[in-house]
Amino acid sequence: QVQLVESGGGLVQPGGSLRLSCAASGSILSIYKMGWYRQAPGNQRELVAAITSGGSTNYAESGKGRFTISRDNANKMIFLQMNSLKPEDTAIYYCNADILTLYGTKDAYWGQGTQVTVSS
Repeated sequence: QVQLVESGGGLVQPGGSLRLSCAASGSILSIYKMGWYRQAPGNQRELVAAITSGGSTNYAESGKGRFTISRDNANKMIFLQMNSLKPEDTAIYYCNADILTLYGTKDAYWGQGTQVTVSS
């Protein structure tokens, strides 16, 4: 079994900051690309940022210059530092990871999501 658990969401005022964390656990042999996605009500889930095992990153245009994704390979974690938050950043944020398990299967796994609400 593989689990991804997010934390760090909450309510923040416009212009504020939040730091999301995601921890992977279970029967993991290797973790490849990891990323953050978000889904607002009525919208499709969209990529926010992704990071490879080597540290290469890519960002959606909406978060460039405001969001920073980072990774701790030793502890199987990724983080998303979000600054200058806007009301349109309000969404459920999901952690995603491409994982090779101890059983030799490779699949994409999702966390349960953490709510981020930007409002005054």
